[in-house]
Amino acid sequence: MNLIKTKIEDLFILEPRVFADDRGYFFESYNKKILDGLIGKEYNFVQDNESKSSYGVVRGLHYQLAPYSQAKLVRVLEGCVYDVAVDLRKDSPTFGEWVGVELSAENKRQFLIPKGFAHGFSVLSETAVFTYKCDEYYHPETEGGIIYNDPSLDIDWKMPEEKIVLSEKDKLLPKLENAEMNF
Repeated sequence: MNLIKTKIEDLFILEPRVFADDRGYFFESYNKKILDGLIGKEYNFVQDNESKSSYGVVRGLHYQLAPYSQAKLVRVLEGCVYDVAVDLRKDSPTFGEWVGVELSAENKRQFLIPKGFAHGFSVLSETAVFTYKCDEYYHPETEGGIIYNDPSLDIDWKMPEEKIVLSEKDKLLPKLENAEMNF
């Protein structure tokens, strides 16, 4: 597995070693021992989630507040998304900065997002099946979020604004300056 560092500490892109031949391919998508060794930190993933979305859907930017904040290991099984993580750690020198990466069934990349980050993605293909591991269980009472088009973040979701489709819940999310955070 290849570990790619981003401009934000503890936020990594992972590229698996893929073995392909005329029959198809094989790769190890997750190995706790290898991942923990590569990043020098231990994660204990306890929950897997999956979603299917159509072109233009933007999900996020979401997070859970402490003490139930979540680290996530995300990837795409079908299609292509633009995945974004925003640093919400108040003492971080990169607070309010974000990193985006294209994840697809083709490139098989994964994004390791630590606790203290908001997360979201836009669907760039006709449909996408998105899956992720979490190191904490879902607690709806600790949900937090930031509106996808906050001008202070200026995230390029890689699609025209008029094509973006949001849930009713995501339309009501606050800007970063008004969001509840405790990281």
